[in-house]
Amino acid sequence: MRNRIVISCAIFLLMSCAGNKKQGISGMPPCLVTKIEGMKTDTKVNPPQSVTQYTYKGTAVFYITTGCCDQFNPVYNSDCDYLGAPDGGITGKGDGKISDFFANATNKKVVWENK
Repeated sequence: MRNRIVISCAIFLLMSCAGNKKQGISGMPPCLVTKIEGMKTDTKVNPPQSVTQYTYKGTAVFYITTGCCDQFNPVYNSDCDYLGAPDGGITGKGDGKISDFFANATNKKVVWENK
């Protein structure tokens, strides 16, 4: 009986870990899923387009790298509200709305990359 429990637990753990290896977008706000689906069809660039989740001012936010050439890299909250662009643009300093983003954002987790 003890062996069955141990084997069952081991199988459960292995199945749980296998699901975590996939790079997924489940659980993300619908507008960000839509943006990612659109970026999947874009030409791959270096550095790659990506979506990174951070904690900023106590809330989950999503920083999107847009790829190349003087474009703002926007940050959205989990309600899909645009907060600002901490970098990018012609000056590379963003739009000035959340200039403290990189100094205060924590818990960085890349949730999608267009590799």
